[in-house]
Amino acid sequence: MITYALSIFLSAFLLFQIQPLISKALLPWFGGASSLWTAAMLFFQILLTGGYAYANWLVRLRSTKKQSLVHLALLAVSVALIAALWVLWPSPITPAGSLKPVESAHPIAHLFFLLTISVGLPFFVLSTNSPLTQAWFSRKFPGRSPYWLYALSNTGSLLGLVAFPFVFEPLFSSRWQGWIWAGCYLFFVLLAAFNALQALRNKSSIANDLEKPIEQETTRLKKSTQTLWILFSACASILLLAVTSQITQEVAAIPFLWVIPLALYLLTFVLTFSEKGWYNRKVFTALLLIATIGCILVIFNPLIHFILQIVIFNFFLFVAVMICNGELYALRPQSARLTRFYLMGSIGGALGGLFVNLVAPVLFKGYWELYIGLAFVWILLSLAWPHKKEQSQSRVGLLVGAMADVIVMLCIYFIISSSGGNLFVKRNFYGVVKVHQNEIGASQQPANVLVHGTTMHGFQFIDPVLRNTPTSYYSKDSGVGLAILNDPHYGKGMQVGVLGLGAGTLAAYSQPGDDYRFYEINPVMIDLANGLNGYFSFLKDSPAAVTVVPGDARLSLENELASGMQHNFDLLVLDTFSSDSIPVHLVTREAFEVYLQTLAPDGLIAAHISNSRLDLRPVFWQLAKIYHLEMAVIQTPADKTDPASAQSIWVLLTRNGELLQNPALENQMDSLTGFRHDIRLWTDDYSNLIQLLR
Repeated sequence: MITYALSIFLSAFLLFQIQPLISKALLPWFGGASSLWTAAMLFFQILLTGGYAYANWLVRLRSTKKQSLVHLALLAVSVALIAALWVLWPSPITPAGSLKPVESAHPIAHLFFLLTISVGLPFFVLSTNSPLTQAWFSRKFPGRSPYWLYALSNTGSLLGLVAFPFVFEPLFSSRWQGWIWAGCYLFFVLLAAFNALQALRNKSSIANDLEKPIEQETTRLKKSTQTLWILFSACASILLLAVTSQITQEVAAIPFLWVIPLALYLLTFVLTFSEKGWYNRKVFTALLLIATIGCILVIFNPLIHFILQIVIFNFFLFVAVMICNGELYALRPQSARLTRFYLMGSIGGALGGLFVNLVAPVLFKGYWELYIGLAFVWILLSLAWPHKKEQSQSRVGLLVGAMADVIVMLCIYFIISSSGGNLFVKRNFYGVVKVHQNEIGASQQPANVLVHGTTMHGFQFIDPVLRNTPTSYYSKDSGVGLAILNDPHYGKGMQVGVLGLGAGTLAAYSQPGDDYRFYEINPVMIDLANGLNGYFSFLKDSPAAVTVVPGDARLSLENELASGMQHNFDLLVLDTFSSDSIPVHLVTREAFEVYLQTLAPDGLIAAHISNSRLDLRPVFWQLAKIYHLEMAVIQTPADKTDPASAQSIWVLLTRNGELLQNPALENQMDSLTGFRHDIRLWTDDYSNLIQLLR
């Protein structure tokens, strides 16, 4: 029995530790987009469904010898793959740098390709283990319920998740994490092989199990019950992905914020499948009402502190998924049908993931999955409550049904209200981009405003007289405005590189003979800045030579350096850190090594760090120290008399200290105090956004 328990625990631990590990390793290759996590989860859900389908097929084979030999062969192939990648890659599960995407047109397809060749087969093998081992356990011990092993499996999954951000991520580099994971996987294979051989010895009980219980259970298993297995699992999956997207868009795409919702999701399985009665329908119906009210308050007032938002959304997720999994457990079949039970549940989870990742981006203009999930769980809960039994139960059921109707109407209202008032809305892998018209400043000057997610990325006045005015964070009194206007090369053929295009506002500073080179990963941003529908014309009106390079900025710069292209930028602008979800890979030691290779010896780096969630000054302080750069911080308050201005914070870094001694800059510099100086230098293997939260 100990080998069954240990095998299930270890497989679940490895199964859920690999998800944040490989996702973090691949995150920089896709521009640090928070949607990478939900796309990766879809991949893993599909593989999990495949693993459960394989287990369901395998245990129904008449020949016990075939069962064992087929599974032993699968284990052997996975070991051979690990051994081959052990030699070819930095670690057996982290792809080589030569596989980085060269373009960003189909990010999900390329992500799935990388996940398939790196961890696809080992993940598939691990996903088969829990249902398969439980089936073998129930045949060897026919009088004992196997569902406690499922709770044990989810306990292992939960510990694997929690161990990643608190143990493995801070203590080990990504490469060492890959080596450790691969070593543990090989130990798991030994346990799984031993269990397969044990099943081979248990011929008689398996034969008897195949002859009677399955046929009997098949006649009793209703299609409506199997449909509910799928619906409850799909609802839980939609809620998990929707809440995760909500949180990572509000703060940052970091493993810690990925892990919290998924850990709560797994905890619900531990509690509901433990056979100790943790789920009570009445109690959780009341808690769902409280959690729903909290979500509605956040939706109506998005300015609530983001930490409180995280707490509210995660509380709602826990309660809602407890209901889904509690009702799912109440509908569980006898042990002879447990592999089908798990298969139907995994199909529901995969369908939820497909809806969020593939269907919703096509059908919806905004992130409306949270509203869909909120309405969905209330509808399913109303179906779960009896309406024709005891009078008290019937009254509660009718009340829950009425509440579900109200929630559905509210969600429809939220969707309609969030989609109105915009000139342009488009959603893709990198988020939702909107353009709307506002009256700016005390003079109420009409302007087209570009918004990505919840962050404004520039605006342009409609009045032809003001149309080429640099605005918002890029106004003439901002850090970058002062840096450009006071640069010794200004008006003399200035070379400018910009990471992050936005509306293309910085092109308003360009002069004849200048060369402005923008790097942008989001195709929608490129289309708008290039004049789509005539909302923005900074690039079109520029007298300079303007180039827009699509794709991740760091990868593009690395590829250009590898091809021998040397820019010698007089100014390199890093305008990628103002949004709520920042690309960490663009502010590491390795990233700055690339930047400095593209910078002229007397050039200057200007980093935009106006961020309501994070204080990035400590990170740039450490980078300045390691690369012996002079650093200045310029914080510009909004000027109520100037409609073009907006509050901004810029960090200026240079090898040439004389650039920062210009009186126009010195008069605006902040003191380099008031922030931490003791954080660890960020690298591609280490970063910690939690310590920078405001």
